[in-house]
Amino acid sequence: MSAPPIESYAVLDSTNAEARRRAEAGLFGPVWIHALEQTAGRGRQGRVWRGGGGNLAATLLIPADLPPAQAAQISFVAAVALCETVNALAGPGVARLRWPNDLYTAGGKVAGILVESGPRPGGGLWLAVGIGVNLAKAPPRDQVERPAAALADIPGFTPPAPADFLADLADRFESWRRTWVHDGFPPVGKAWTRMAEGLGGPCTARLPDRTLSGTAEALEADGALRLRLDTGEVVRVTAGDVFFGET
Repeated sequence: MSAPPIESYAVLDSTNAEARRRAEAGLFGPVWIHALEQTAGRGRQGRVWRGGGGNLAATLLIPADLPPAQAAQISFVAAVALCETVNALAGPGVARLRWPNDLYTAGGKVAGILVESGPRPGGGLWLAVGIGVNLAKAPPRDQVERPAAALADIPGFTPPAPADFLADLADRFESWRRTWVHDGFPPVGKAWTRMAEGLGGPCTARLPDRTLSGTAEALEADGALRLRLDTGEVVRVTAGDVFFGET
């Protein structure tokens, strides 16, 4: 088993944007695109995510012969691989996941994942799995919606250089990707649940058309979050901003 090759660049506008340009030119990887600095990095819903300063900005570009709903599960594959990588370096259970794929440790969010996709000629999709990790420093608090932290904030821990971290992550990602392809989502979902925090507690979900509050009960078989409202109604959350510990 070998991970896709890693191509590193000093500066890119966005590793996801570079992946999209390649895909639209008919180049589907598999390849990791890594930038030491991003000038126009993006997170979910168009939020800014800067690279540089010792932080990681990288995107995996791969082809996928899957329907869109199933292909979207790769965000959980990425989350499990990322959390596993951090905990292997910093210590078991140091980092935890929040639905769907945010990584938390040291009192704040330290990483995020952005998956983009498009059709391939003749069928199937291309997938761009963008991963940003605050290795060395977190953004200023006035620039983020949620509390942010960096791996360097973990007491007694010195994070590796971005290229070294990515090499480890790429290997773990490939292992989990192969498990997902061969065995489906259940083993990924079980691993995610083991690494998750917030399940069983209060949760607020901001959906496009409404805001719901209740208890985050579990991860469903397809990756949706099962939210039980105070009325007893159960709602499947498949997209939106989710906040744990708040109702």
